[in-house]
Amino acid sequence: MLELKGVCTYYGNIQALWDVNLTINQGEIVTLVGANGAGKSTTLMSICGAAALRRGEILFEGQPIHTMRPDKIVRLGISQVPEGRLIFPDMTVQENLDLGAYLRRDTRNIARDQEMIFDMFPILAKRRTQAGGTLSGGEQQMLAISRALMAKPRLLLLDEPSLGLAPIIIRQIFDIIRQVNKEGMTVFLVEQNANQALRVANRGYVMETGRITLSGPSDELMANPEVRKAYLGV
Repeated sequence: MLELKGVCTYYGNIQALWDVNLTINQGEIVTLVGANGAGKSTTLMSICGAAALRRGEILFEGQPIHTMRPDKIVRLGISQVPEGRLIFPDMTVQENLDLGAYLRRDTRNIARDQEMIFDMFPILAKRRTQAGGTLSGGEQQMLAISRALMAKPRLLLLDEPSLGLAPIIIRQIFDIIRQVNKEGMTVFLVEQNANQALRVANRGYVMETGRITLSGPSDELMANPEVRKAYLGV
């Protein structure tokens, strides 16, 4: 479904990604784990068109997307939940959700999809007229995920969804990731919480200083001594 081939991304003259190669197959949950500053977020920003490639290519269902504008990439079926949530704090929950569906033309299905989101996150239904900035951190993360889901993506990019959240909220977020994947959505999950990420994912990649250093099925990575020492605290 998604393939990165020799991707090199720069910020000015500083190289952030070095010949990154990875694949995501339809229906999978794939995770990218690594320390803070390893290049994980830059990988997602490269996929969604917010960070320009210097070399390499990115293919979505065989179609090159690395030269496309971000809105064109969203239209193809890729949505990102950014690190730090980045909801619109002065807009209501309802308005944030409406913006998520802005590019859709199947208006009859939008209301149905919103009700499905309210079933997943009942607290958002109660807060629908409340400004996003007044929500708790966990509620804002729920809203950020819901806003991305309202775009009806086929590939969902999640950047550190557990960051700064209480354990009970983290479990709820990861339950939702499993649920949307079970319903057919492909998920690319970037996480510092390698233990949670590898437990939910089918396959994983390990990134260090902008390079992929390990990859494989999640259970094999969890059993790898290097991964266990560096990322699982074992």
